[in-house]
Amino acid sequence: MKHDLDLKVKILEKVGIYSQRFGISEPKVLLTTREVLDMPKEVTQGRRTSAYKYLGVSYLQHNLVFVNIKKIPDDKTLENTIVHELIHFRFPYLSHGKRFNKLVRQGLAGKNFKPYRKRV
Repeated sequence: MKHDLDLKVKILEKVGIYSQRFGISEPKVLLTTREVLDMPKEVTQGRRTSAYKYLGVSYLQHNLVFVNIKKIPDDKTLENTIVHELIHFRFPYLSHGKRFNKLVRQGLAGKNFKPYRKRV
């Protein structure tokens, strides 16, 4: 997808809508690998120089999401990527797998989740 202001607004709007549905605070969104590399190293540590390989990356500790618009071919993939990354924020204890994929599908279908609370 081509990086322009309309696309950025569309992505930020979707992130806001899904964040509200998932009961999480809206993360800061990065759209290019340049933006990832411009962030402080301690923020993007671990997936800094490899971020370009992925459709999206979640940096949970810093409430930050990278959506790699250069690798995303269409609107459906964009929406899937946004929901996928935000599910990581809503369910930080959950790894990829059947349950994770089920939650992504539910998120895409419009399900609302209760706000996340750490267990005491």
